[in-house]
This record gives sequence, C-alpha cells and structure tokens, in this order.
Amino acid sequence: MSGGGRWRSLWPVAVLLALLAVPRLDLQIPVIFDGPLNSPGTLQLLAVGFALGIAALSYNLLFGFTGVLSFGHALFFGTGVYLPTIAMRQWEWALGPAIAFALLGSLVLASAVGVLAFRTHGVYFAMVTLAFAQAGAVIVGKNVGELTGGEEGLSLPFRRLPKWMVGVVNTDNLYWLTLATLIAVYLVALRLVTSPTGRVWLGIRENERRVEMLGLRPFPFKLLAFVLSGLLATVAGIVYLFLVGGATPRAVSAEFTVTLLLMVIIGGSGSLWGPVAGALLYHYLNVRLTVWAGSDVVADLPALLRQPLRDPLFIFGIIFVLLVLFFPRGLAGAFVGRRLRPFGRSLGGAVPATPIGRSEELDR
Repeated sequence: MSGGGRWRSLWPVAVLLALLAVPRLDLQIPVIFDGPLNSPGTLQLLAVGFALGIAALSYNLLFGFTGVLSFGHALFFGTGVYLPTIAMRQWEWALGPAIAFALLGSLVLASAVGVLAFRTHGVYFAMVTLAFAQAGAVIVGKNVGELTGGEEGLSLPFRRLPKWMVGVVNTDNLYWLTLATLIAVYLVALRLVTSPTGRVWLGIRENERRVEMLGLRPFPFKLLAFVLSGLLATVAGIVYLFLVGGATPRAVSAEFTVTLLLMVIIGGSGSLWGPVAGALLYHYLNVRLTVWAGSDVVADLPALLRQPLRDPLFIFGIIFVLLVLFFPRGLAGAFVGRRLRPFGRSLGGAVPATPIGRSEELDR
C-alpha cells in the first residue's frame, strides 16, 4: 500500500487516539451535550457509541466486505453480554476466566452456526441465521436453567470487577477501555481486509462465481469471515456489558441485528470507519432525540406538529430517510466522493479488488 493509501486507512486511528483526551477536557458544547465533555453522562454516551461502533465494524466485515447478509449477528453480541455475566454471577468465576469463556464460547458457536448456515445461500442464509438468533432469544427470555434472569435480565456482580471499573467516578476509565478496544479492533479489521484473505472476501462480494473460476473455494473464506465477525461482535458485547452493568434480552434480539445493519448503511458499507461513525450517530440520535422530543420547544408547538414530534422514532425515521436520499453511499461515501473502494490491490494479480458490480458503479 502506498504512503497515501496507508494514511487514508489510518487517519481514523489518529482521530480515535485524539479522543482519548476527552476525559481531560472540561468544555461545554451547548445543544450537542447537556454537560461538559468530561462529565460522566457525556463520557457514558460516547463510550456506548464506541462499543456499538465495534459491533457495527464487526458486522461490516461480513456484510460490507464479504457481501454476506446475516440476521443473526446479535447472537454473538449477546454471547459477549451474557456469558461473562452468567459466569461471574451464577458460577462465581473471576473476571479473566469469564471473558475467556465468552470468547471461546463465541468461537465455537460462530463456527457451528456458520458451518450449518452456509449450506444455504442468499435470503435462505439470512433466514437460517435469524432462526439461530431467535433460538438464542428464546433461551434467554425463558430463563433456561435459571441462568439468564428471563425478561428482567441479569445485573453484573460488581464485587468481581476491579475497583477502577466500578462507579460513576470511574466512567473515564471505562471510556478509555472502550475506546482502546475500538482502536485495537479497527487495526485488526484493517489488517484483515488488506490481507490476501481480505481481497478474496472482496472478490466474493463482487462476483463469487469468478472467485470459483480462479480455483478458490468460497466456503472456507466466508466461514472465516463469519467466525471472525462473530468473535469481534462478542468483544463488543463484553465492553458494552461493563458500560451498562448488566445483560438484557435486547442484546440477543433480531431487532439489534437490524440496528447494526442500519448503522452500517448510515455509515457506509465497504468502509472501515463508516460503520463506526454510523454507530456513533445512531446512538447519539437515539438518546438525544428522546430528550429533545420531551423538551418545552416541542411541547409549545401546535398539536398537529407536537403529537408526531413527541415520538423519537418518528423524528429518527425522517432523519434516516434524509440520510438515505442525500447520502446514498453513507457518511463515508459522502466524504470520499466516488472513491469508496476500500482497497485497490488485486486478488493474486488476476482479479481486481473491485472487479465487477457495486464498486465500479461507485466509481462512475
């Protein structure tokens, strides 16, 4: 990769590194945030956005770079939320073994689901992954084995966490932990998509038959993308757990997978930083629109406007429609114009990294 191409890939890391200084900035940004940048509420808002950014980035490896649409990604995010909580609360494990258990469980689960689901293709694959996610949601909701807490979920046993991770006064530590994890995951994803395997993923996304004609079997490459994507989603679930302090059934719901898909679309699939930006924007709007909908400004409007605007989902729907209309390639496409090709190196010198289809259309 040339020097310019390397910078285009690493500038988001520089931005994320700069964000490490936020807990030390006592700055007020009116309207955007209620309190100073280093207030616990603002740090919590940003940190949860970073955790969701990790989840969106993991989903984009599968959807944006390999072209595989899954409706079961929440299953692996929920694994990172529930397994450490169960291990620490129900079995009284220490933090380290609980995290290792979640990662190992995700690896086994993603491998098993991938092997079974990739026996199908297209929409049938999406439906099979949805069925697995729904099975996980049922297990959690029915409190099988009295392990998951059912619809009420489970609270995290804070006595088993280090003191620097507990309490509102340590929100800045959790902020740094989540942001550092996001930076690490971004670098891992960058290394993956710029590797020979990553270029095969791009080839599969654009034209799977053409990859087969080169003598490569798409199945192991797609399975690897599925497993790695699921594993990184579990990492996102683990840091999200530390931020929210417990596990709830929404973490394994199909609705959450759709949310990840929206984040990727808003940010721009086929880009590494786009889904992270999409996740931050989605979470920010999801939180702030609720506050704005209940404000006095909306309350003073005529009833014809006040009633729909008091529903945050109505406002978010309008914003999403506008984003799709004016930024059809997502935020990343808006910033880089017609150069939304992730990388330009060839697949073994034979197949361009963006050979046919979507990426060529973006370059027109």
